[in-house]
Amino acid sequence: MSPSPATKVQLDAIDRKILLALQEDATLPLEEIARRAGSSKTPVWNRIRKLRAAGVIRQHTAILDPQSLGLESCFFVLVRTSEHDANWQNRFLQVLQRRPEVLEAHRLAGDIDYILKVMVRNARAYDDFYQALIAEVKIFNVTALLSMQEIKNTTQLPMPDDGGR
Repeated sequence: MSPSPATKVQLDAIDRKILLALQEDATLPLEEIARRAGSSKTPVWNRIRKLRAAGVIRQHTAILDPQSLGLESCFFVLVRTSEHDANWQNRFLQVLQRRPEVLEAHRLAGDIDYILKVMVRNARAYDDFYQALIAEVKIFNVTALLSMQEIKNTTQLPMPDDGGR
């Protein structure tokens, strides 16, 4: 689960350019970020610090290639439950937090209660994950969908336009 959202921050064009540059490559030198933003280093550094303090920038991280690590199978797991009480939900969320295979987990509106993005070596590893999951938490129905081809994968968020403000 993601942390609580940051309070809405007013972003100007320079902030958006800074954020776009950082999303593209967080290891860019400050000079390059400032050049892309059309500003100088010190004001850009101060803006980055303010964006971190406001929670707009949550973390800097490395994005690894799953296939290089032998993780060749991505499953989207649709979970339906007949349990909707707080105790069940807390247990389910704790189980998901402990499972490194679960890259994303979302609670949904509609017929499906949760969707999980699970990255594993192969189908046998997925079955191991599935068996461990149902051993720990009562689940009404699980449907696993194997991704045959990744078409788009990005961590770059679109920059909202604030109407030119």
